[in-house]
Amino acid sequence: MAGKRKLEEEPSGRDKKKIKIKTARTIAIQNVSSSSTASVTQASANAGPSTSKAPARLPGSLDVERFVEARAFEIDAMHKAMKAASSSGTQRAWQALPRHLRRRAASHDVRRVPLRLRDKAIAEMDTVNKKKKSLPKQGKNKRVPRTEKFLSRQRSKTWLETHIWHAKRMKMEDIWGYRLAMQPTEKAFRPSHRAAQHGCIIHDASYLGLIEITGALGPLSDLLLLCCDPQGQPPGAQRYTVGSRALDTHLYSPGQYPLGLACPITIIWKPVDLPNQTVTPKANAQDKPAENNEETRRVEHPSPEPGSKRTVWLMVHPCVFDTAFGIIQSCASLTLARLKETGNTSIEIEIADLRTQLNIFEIMGPKSSQVIKGALSPTAAGQKDDFTSFWSSLGDIQSTGSLAPGMIIGFKVHDPRLKFPPKNAKPSPVDIPHQSSPMKVFPSAALARCEIWGETIRSSLKQPRYKKKDIDDRKAQNLIPGQPLAPQRQDDRIPVLLVQRSLGSVQSGTHGWMLIIPAGWSMPFFSSLTFTGSRVGGQRERQTQAFEAGVPYFPKDYPSIPAHGEQISKTADEEEARWKRTPAAKKPNFEKLGTRSPWRPDWEVVLGLKEPKSQLVPTQREAPGPEHEDLQPSEDVERKDAEDTAMLGKSPWLLRGALLKYMSLVPDFIKEINRLRTRRSESHFDFKDADLLLRSALVPVQLTPCGRGVLKDMSMIYMLEDHECEEAQKHVGSDSEEGGEAVTCDKGAIIGYTTTGNFCLSRGRGHSLGAIAAIKYQALVAQARRLSQGAPGSAVVSRFLVKGRNRDGQSSWLAHLEASDFSQS
Repeated sequence: MAGKRKLEEEPSGRDKKKIKIKTARTIAIQNVSSSSTASVTQASANAGPSTSKAPARLPGSLDVERFVEARAFEIDAMHKAMKAASSSGTQRAWQALPRHLRRRAASHDVRRVPLRLRDKAIAEMDTVNKKKKSLPKQGKNKRVPRTEKFLSRQRSKTWLETHIWHAKRMKMEDIWGYRLAMQPTEKAFRPSHRAAQHGCIIHDASYLGLIEITGALGPLSDLLLLCCDPQGQPPGAQRYTVGSRALDTHLYSPGQYPLGLACPITIIWKPVDLPNQTVTPKANAQDKPAENNEETRRVEHPSPEPGSKRTVWLMVHPCVFDTAFGIIQSCASLTLARLKETGNTSIEIEIADLRTQLNIFEIMGPKSSQVIKGALSPTAAGQKDDFTSFWSSLGDIQSTGSLAPGMIIGFKVHDPRLKFPPKNAKPSPVDIPHQSSPMKVFPSAALARCEIWGETIRSSLKQPRYKKKDIDDRKAQNLIPGQPLAPQRQDDRIPVLLVQRSLGSVQSGTHGWMLIIPAGWSMPFFSSLTFTGSRVGGQRERQTQAFEAGVPYFPKDYPSIPAHGEQISKTADEEEARWKRTPAAKKPNFEKLGTRSPWRPDWEVVLGLKEPKSQLVPTQREAPGPEHEDLQPSEDVERKDAEDTAMLGKSPWLLRGALLKYMSLVPDFIKEINRLRTRRSESHFDFKDADLLLRSALVPVQLTPCGRGVLKDMSMIYMLEDHECEEAQKHVGSDSEEGGEAVTCDKGAIIGYTTTGNFCLSRGRGHSLGAIAAIKYQALVAQARRLSQGAPGSAVVSRFLVKGRNRDGQSSWLAHLEASDFSQS
């Protein structure tokens, strides 16, 4: 068989371009015919003899017409060559630059082009045509104002004040009634993770809803106790009502605890106006910062009257704002009804919506304190000793996790545009004597007082007094360019609030600040914050921060609540539509893989409350039992709530917090629930309700593969048999990375699903968040006790071995499972 013919090498694109340009610059030459050659020879002969040394004589006269006709070909060839050479050079001056130097602004500003290409860039610019294109088609009076044009595009959604900045740099999406930035246009997310771990990342969270409640201290405390999580300290505790700390808790529907979980909320009380007192702090590991040896500290010792008028803010997620607002209204009605029964009819409670009056920035990362100190300039008037000490040591704080949780600082700042561009603060050298330590600054009402609580002040600052053009004109008058402007008496003074924010634990979490400013000032502050070199993140980066810290993200990691179901349904519809458009050979066959529900987690089937779709038989709707027929509208509200709660036990609910410790014994479990319901002034559950509650409960968990493998979203969790667990324990240690090979999946009963799963950069391995049935969690505890029975030194096991399988995978991965705490969410 003859060998294949060796193909000739084709020229590359660069070679082809060189050949094209060379051909365009070549001038055609006319071929000399024999007749013309003979005539030239004859003409030379007629000229007579000539010596070789004699120079050629020029003709005495020249016939122009005959000369042009004789040189017509050469002239035409020259014109064609000039035209071809100019048209072949399609590369403009800006395209001649390397890609890392190309800028969009250079296409209309020749000063952005290097000097060697500036002349060519000027020649390429067509200023006449640019002026013609910029002329408006309509008259000046008929043009639609820019503000009106933007407002017409916000009929079905709301823009944030930083929308235009984000729209140019990020992918936008309509979600929760807003047009929000989802992620930067660049595909990589590792730079954002590095910024959160080693630098600073900023997120505009102005879409968060704020609810203001005003009333007497006693009724407000009772109102919040009716709707907040009773685990831990109540919202009306002295440490929070003084206004020096923010409380992160969860919101529940009244009369339904532990059911009726709505959302996580943040509670901030308006600081009280009381004199300073020096007291001895109580020993509390949560409040005492590291390396603190002081015995006393200045605090605001609150002793307000129960009838004094107070104000409190509730910060909630936008997807559940209407639900939270309705819960607050219901609790306010119950509180006023109980006060009316005692004869107190003079109490009033006011509820207001502040969604359009405040803006919020989340500034996370170890350098967040240096960024804030470099971008903001506090006013000198009215500063207190506590704030002066705090601000002087703010640049030295390596991590806000060393401060008290939820610490609040209120102060006034100058217009940040006056000192633009800002410079980050640098930590002071360690060897400086008498250096003020940030650990010595403690929460106090005096430090948290701020004028941002006043509606009149917020309204007066709705529009900045000076536009950016006016600030630039003032800067242009400086003798030295780039110098910051000195604040004048007529310049704005903006009140702001700083709230310490933490995700996860002190050692492995992400810490930073929450900056609350009046509406209308987002862009002045945002421009200064971003100019410090901080990275800006969207919804993807905010979710990644929570995932890396091991904290559930709302609403994605909150199964069994309506907000989670709405988001899952939207995501499921998009994924299912994409799957249907994909060819059969390019997509997984979930039926052959044995994936029961690839798009939505069927929690009812996992809990045994419903049969799978393939086994469902259409039945008539159950009629209400006799216990509902006897109910009358005039019956006691608490009794009706208790019975409704028992009926709600037939649907999934999230079991979280310290209640997990009481699951092993049903009587203790009900006693603990009744104790917590008593704190909320709710009726008790009967012991017959315990089985119903446990059968419908979901336990939030974290999964870490034993070695290789990543359990992604919607992965299925299986329980190991006793012999499988014993065999796996021989090869898999508690911290070993061996034994992570895939194991055969027998497609047994699913005990739960993962809600978020990916490769965790902070852990260097796969990590997942999810939920399993409470009765299966009890089975895991019983299995661990059974297998460790008689083992020397056996203790209470908190990590269990399970199997996890991705919905599009054929094999399972061994993973460690442990219960997750929602207290840091």
